[in-house]
Amino acid sequence: MIDTSKPGVQNVPSPTTRRGAKGAMYRYRFLLLALLVVCVLPLTLRSGSLATEVLVFALAALGCNLLLGHTGLLSFGQGIFFGLGSYCAGLVLTKTALSVPVALLAAIIVGAATAALVGWFSIRQRGTYFVMLTLAFGQLFYFLAYTTPDVTGGDNGLLDIPRPALGLFGKTLVPLASPWQYYGFVAVLFLVVFWLLMRVSHSVFGRTLLAIRDNEARAAAVGYDVKRFKLMAFVISGAVTGLAGALHALMTGIAPLSNIDYHTSEMILVMTVIGGSGNLFASVLGAAFYVLFADWLSTLWPRWLLLLGIVLIAVSLFMQRGLWGLGERIWQSLRRNGDNQGNNDHHDQKDNDATQEPV
Repeated sequence: MIDTSKPGVQNVPSPTTRRGAKGAMYRYRFLLLALLVVCVLPLTLRSGSLATEVLVFALAALGCNLLLGHTGLLSFGQGIFFGLGSYCAGLVLTKTALSVPVALLAAIIVGAATAALVGWFSIRQRGTYFVMLTLAFGQLFYFLAYTTPDVTGGDNGLLDIPRPALGLFGKTLVPLASPWQYYGFVAVLFLVVFWLLMRVSHSVFGRTLLAIRDNEARAAAVGYDVKRFKLMAFVISGAVTGLAGALHALMTGIAPLSNIDYHTSEMILVMTVIGGSGNLFASVLGAAFYVLFADWLSTLWPRWLLLLGIVLIAVSLFMQRGLWGLGERIWQSLRRNGDNQGNNDHHDQKDNDATQEPV
């Protein structure tokens, strides 16, 4: 039998295959961007602890964005879950012989359970009263931690939190001793949580949260149990933020009282706003900008918070959609300029063709 096919043609991908590949790239573009950040940080930073801090606070900002950007809830209680996650992991590792995964799982459960308690009360109010309730809960848990030094260490916090290696049957599988080894562990967890939250935001549940954010009364009129959806968003946010707090305690070796202070809630909110609410990858940008910019400013001037305040004023006035919105505007401007240039070149070519005399 004679093969009449042209050589090399069978190796050329079909248009359907190319469209499928482009569709997959577009569908997972934010996950690929998060992977890019994870790969770029070790190449640009000398400190493994600083790179880890970026991912830890990116996780906290992701949890906050699920409330603020997707549900429209401005919560000042994120420091509660962050601090309790730190304390929980510290207590498990200092008081027992349990492993790191057990400590992280305990922090996730405690963060989710506390978020369910705080959310159950808070979602019964709206607007200013909701914000005041979350702020009051933040102060309540702060003073509970302050007045129970036997459990939390009080002013000193929990000290000497170990960071044992991941092992099985007494054999070390994943060492966590050095900062960069721990960064690799945190990077894997970060990507897994980011992927899970992307699935949540793109699910029916996530779309319903957006509907509640845009018009709560209409969502309730359609038949959605608005309070139940808000509470579920609180629980997921608390679980993610509790995990971030536990990872922070393992990174620093301490669980300080400041982790549960309302200033931590403010910091997480600022990261979310700087990046841009409503887009999960924007939270990664906001956390990276805040952590790295604050680290750089602190080396220039002891009163670096004043400069950071000026930056926040500029974001509030001129970048109300955050860094992600600024990037989108720049990209759209470049595309429009490119399209205009292409159209001009096309018109110039048509004019040249029209004026050219036939031979």
